Amino acid sequence: MRYLILSDIHSNLEALQAVLTAAAGRHDDILCLGDIVGYGPDPNAVTDWVRLNTGTCIRGNHDRAACGLDDLSRFNYGGRVAIAWTQERLTPENLQFLKQLPSGPLRRDDFQIVHGSLGDEDKYIVTQPDALEQLRHLETELVFFGHSHHQGGYMEDANGYLQEVKPSLFRGRSLAALELLPGEKYFLNPGSVGQPRDGDPRAAFAIYDSERRHLEYWRVPYCVEATQRRMQECGLPESLVERLSFGR
Repeated sequence: MRYLILSDIHSNLEALQAVLTAAAGRHDDILCLGDIVGYGPDPNAVTDWVRLNTGTCIRGNHDRAACGLDDLSRFNYGGRVAIAWTQERLTPENLQFLKQLPSGPLRRDDFQIVHGSLGDEDKYIVTQPDALEQLRHLETELVFFGHSHHQGGYMEDANGYLQEVKPSLFRGRSLAALELLPGEKYFLNPGSVGQPRDGDPRAAFAIYDSERRHLEYWRVPYCVEATQRRMQECGLPESLVERLSFGR
């Protein structure tokens, strides 16, 4: 089975469309690791697509807040403004969909999916000690996570050595492959579709072939300026608009 793995779309329709074009014909099922909404200008269009097309989707912290399951005090100014704006515009059908999304971890095939971490969907995994704690408690040898907006992840080899996974996709490269070996543990992030924060503004995603134990990290360009214009028209904070240009 080939899985298209998406995370942190954040209401960015242009980025999502670019990802779907690049991934067309390369997958059998679609998984979403949460944060469908927040930050971007198209919450209903993106949520409609996720609701109708993904095989499995778990919630993220922005999804939870946008449908009223969490308050906004935990978010910074830009995040609060964007979520409040989103709340006012989501259709009743999409609000109900977000409310009913399960939290991770969920198991699919030979792996699990989470938004933040195995024990806390809001926890950011951004350091090796954070990752080591996760790897030592895996129920499967492979977990996909989101939330950090950084493509890559961590692995522990058969000898217990921890390594950071950093796909090299700069200088115009669109994909990097990773072979998953028996006896090794992996905690991997497909990156953010709609708001990357790893210094590369291109939309990020991954494709995992469970039969071959083969993962492809992908980056694809999209019309960032079109998304930025839409955000400005919607009156969303300029800080959220500007960061899309730099992937930060």
